[in-house]
Amino acid sequence: MECDAGVCEREQAMGITCETMWRESSNYIDGTLSPDLQQSIDEHIKACQACASVLAGLQNIVTLYGDERMAELPSGFSRRLHRRLEANMPTTRRNFFGWAVALAGSVLAVGGIELSRASHQVPDSISKHSQHLAKPIPPDMQVVVSEKGRLFHLAACPFIINRETIRHMTASVALAQGLSPCTRCLSKYL
Repeated sequence: MECDAGVCEREQAMGITCETMWRESSNYIDGTLSPDLQQSIDEHIKACQACASVLAGLQNIVTLYGDERMAELPSGFSRRLHRRLEANMPTTRRNFFGWAVALAGSVLAVGGIELSRASHQVPDSISKHSQHLAKPIPPDMQVVVSEKGRLFHLAACPFIINRETIRHMTASVALAQGLSPCTRCLSKYL
């Protein structure tokens, strides 16, 4: 019994068309079909020579491409490829590009460190324009300090790092320990 334009004699009885078999052929090979559909396709393949040929060809392709020896490169290929690439690449451009990348990376790293430092430091002196606005920090004000922090904060400050390690003390004790006030939560005193 051969199929004619995708229609088999037994298709109506089995409920499987050639198109269904072709659409499910990958799942059939992988074995991921439901048992009922698997059995119906098995019966269809027995009756349909065209679908059996398509499935056999697909299985051959999967077998060939699944073999890692198919993509095996000749010995020494990698070494020869690298030599040829290096020979075709102009040296001055390669050296310049390498130095430019290294320089850009260094600038970014140093800039990041400086930005980080600047955001955690309190200016040594207050500008003359804002001196009349600044008030001294009350020495008995309760502040918090994280274990390895260099700043002291008000307890409600959202910028406290490592909240689980905070200690409570007065502002005068914090200043005596060399800690600086947080420029965000204590800005009215700076």
